[in-house]
Amino acid sequence: MKLLCQKCDVPLEPGRVMVQYLDNAFPVELPRCPCCGQVFVPESLAVGKMLAVEKALEDK
Repeated sequence: MKLLCQKCDVPLEPGRVMVQYLDNAFPVELPRCPCCGQVFVPESLAVGKMLAVEKALEDK
């Protein structure tokens, strides 16, 4: 299944993006638009791993 950028109507390509929360940043490989740079964050990542990282950072 190919994901398309809603803005540019082109297929998203895998790319490394920096995810930031509070004063922390970490690289993640995610689908992104080669034209405008828009990133697609899957629900499983947003409510799974990213939520766990946010909670861990807030507990510090």
